[in-house]
Amino acid sequence: MRLIQFETGPHQRFVGVIEGDSIQVVRNTSTTRELALDAIAHGCSLVAEVHARGTDASPHSYTQLLAKRRVLPPLDHEDPAHCLVSGTGLTHLGSASTRDKMHQQNIQDEAALTDTARIFQWGIDGGRPAPGTVGVQPEWFYKGDGSIVVRPGEAFNKPPFAEDAGEEPELTGLYVVGGDGKPYRVGFALGNEFSDHVMERRNYLYLAHSKLRNCSYGPELRIGELPAHLTGTSRIRRNGQVLWEKEFLSGEDNMCHSLENLEYHHFKYAQFLRPGDVHVHFFGTATLSVADNVHTQLGDEFEISMGEFGRPLVNGIQAGERELAAGTITAL
Repeated sequence: MRLIQFETGPHQRFVGVIEGDSIQVVRNTSTTRELALDAIAHGCSLVAEVHARGTDASPHSYTQLLAKRRVLPPLDHEDPAHCLVSGTGLTHLGSASTRDKMHQQNIQDEAALTDTARIFQWGIDGGRPAPGTVGVQPEWFYKGDGSIVVRPGEAFNKPPFAEDAGEEPELTGLYVVGGDGKPYRVGFALGNEFSDHVMERRNYLYLAHSKLRNCSYGPELRIGELPAHLTGTSRIRRNGQVLWEKEFLSGEDNMCHSLENLEYHHFKYAQFLRPGDVHVHFFGTATLSVADNVHTQLGDEFEISMGEFGRPLVNGIQAGERELAAGTITAL
């Protein structure tokens, strides 16, 4: 089953089951989070909760809603401060070589290359422990709260101080924390973990800065287990023409960490177990256009597609807000 969240006007939100271009609207449901929390409270699966509520045919087509940018991220929180966006890196086979290739212009930074290789090897050796046991922890980063999330079809803001505006085609895990203080995986979605790779290239310790950008995920929420092998396509278009295109792989067959291990090392922290909170976690990638010396521009369009997730995730790039001037912080 694949779900979307969409709106038809102010304060008119719905959750729908996708069936081709048709949408079956889940009755008496305005958010996926509400649906998930009720499923937890009832001790049933999300699919069972949908069936228990029932559905009605929507007069709106999926294509029309996407064109009008009425489709929302498939899981969110009404208070963006209660949605944590995070991610893990060096999780996919080949991701270390991509990282090293990205840093080739700063090859003198041996520490970056050495640490990249070391943490990647740790993942190879200990990132896939036996079920129910703890493996090695991955690289982890904070991306922001729900205010940084851009809905499918809309443009990312490139800050005035940014040196790059690069895509990262990834899978995301979408979670809610139940009233019992335990995390529950709602499902998976395509994601674009938009980052500043040129800044990161200067020194790997700038990675934390490079991640503080917009991101997007969706448009669809895939419920259930993730296939072990997944093949997708990442594209960049400029003036309507494909500028760059490359296949990317995901799923556990193409990862050096198991999903269970990545999830454990995120939710082991007590501060991430606040009941009702939403978590969006990017699982990483081994495919970046910047590694092929592609330089994006304002107006470019990203498209990330994977058949198992329905419609592609599309986002543009636009100029961001004005930069905060130096020396403007006021002391109280």
